[in-house]
Amino acid sequence: VNGTNNAVSSSAHLGVHGRVVGSFLSLLTAVAFFSISVWSSGDALVGGAHRLFGLPRGNLSYVVAYALFAGLVLAVCVYGFRFMLFVNKIAVPSASVLFLLGAFAFAGDFDPSYAGVFTDSADAATRSLFWPSFIGAALIVLSNPVSFGAFLGDWSRYIPASTPRRKVIGAAFLSQISTLLPFVFGLATASIIAAQVPEYVDPAAPDFVGGLLAISPGWYFLPVCLLALIGGMATGTTALYGTGLDFSSVFPRLSRVQATLLVGVVSIAFIFVGRFGLDLVQSISTFATMIITCTTPWMVVMMLGYWTRRGWYDPDALQVFNRRQRGGRYWFAHGWNWRGMTAWWVAAVIGVLFTNIPGQFVGPLGDLAGGVDISLPLSLVVAAALFLALLRLFPEPRAVYGPEGARLARTVEVPVPPISGPGALSVPSTTLIS
Repeated sequence: VNGTNNAVSSSAHLGVHGRVVGSFLSLLTAVAFFSISVWSSGDALVGGAHRLFGLPRGNLSYVVAYALFAGLVLAVCVYGFRFMLFVNKIAVPSASVLFLLGAFAFAGDFDPSYAGVFTDSADAATRSLFWPSFIGAALIVLSNPVSFGAFLGDWSRYIPASTPRRKVIGAAFLSQISTLLPFVFGLATASIIAAQVPEYVDPAAPDFVGGLLAISPGWYFLPVCLLALIGGMATGTTALYGTGLDFSSVFPRLSRVQATLLVGVVSIAFIFVGRFGLDLVQSISTFATMIITCTTPWMVVMMLGYWTRRGWYDPDALQVFNRRQRGGRYWFAHGWNWRGMTAWWVAAVIGVLFTNIPGQFVGPLGDLAGGVDISLPLSLVVAAALFLALLRLFPEPRAVYGPEGARLARTVEVPVPPISGPGALSVPSTTLIS
């Protein structure tokens, strides 16, 4: 829409300085999901080598596997968008084919009636956990498209401006629907693991990758290893590349390559410290959940802002922060749009308070819904209601809206502060995108 990424675009709704919120959330998301991809793919690499060659499953083996995979992902991101796009063009179709092969590999072992602990003989305490467990699992699935919220702009900005918006939105929607395939694969294989090799689903030390390798038929063993490596590559590159690019805009002295290397090195350090020093492999899921809870209201503000502005943006004013300038249509109050900022942080805090992840983190209000984790839908609703209410009660400047005016929001006529600083124009930009 405006030729830039989502964090920079958030200047229009959070203010010139408020855009750092998106950059910070992107950084945390990148670290979390890059770590998950390296850990899962590294475990698959070691597990595969152990089964094929008898490689010891000691710390040294995992260190080498993590280092090799993390270095490979970082190298792909450093070489840039074109190379990463080439890798993903191969990775995504290949993974899809391997998932479909998995349907044949595990069809004979899969039991759709598998009830787990929720059998007819389960006691009342166990049965009461069904809905909290079901909703928690559904929220995990929902968190996947949310995790892409901060990164889609890194890809969509390469799409020609002449492309109809319905095609862009449709492609993004269908791509997220397609991610249900690996979730269904994971659900089916997890039930087989629980039935055949339950030691791999021990709550104290769950090992899905190890269990998957254990139940795989001989002919599907190598495809499983490839699936883990390809999936990790696609996830890791998507998270790391976009964050490195955005980080270079927050710190202009760093080039894209330098920023990507910096974020990558920090992430790799977190991977090794978390795995071997602090044993954070299991708690990373909690960390990721908290990030998603805080990212969801940010996305809501962005989407409602886009809708109320009728998709209209001033691309020159969006770059004020990157150029170390001041003023412009999105300067608001000293670079902060307190309407969007308030809606974001209030909804994020409420979401954290209502988070309920049994055995890992339960917020102060997490038990009010009977053990059900309602943090994500609650933060979504609060952000939407509060942001729209603030736009009505405290109108934004008319200048931030396009020629067609605002949708479902009031405006007030105030002068646009001129952009000042290095390379500034004498008057506000007239080059607009909608």
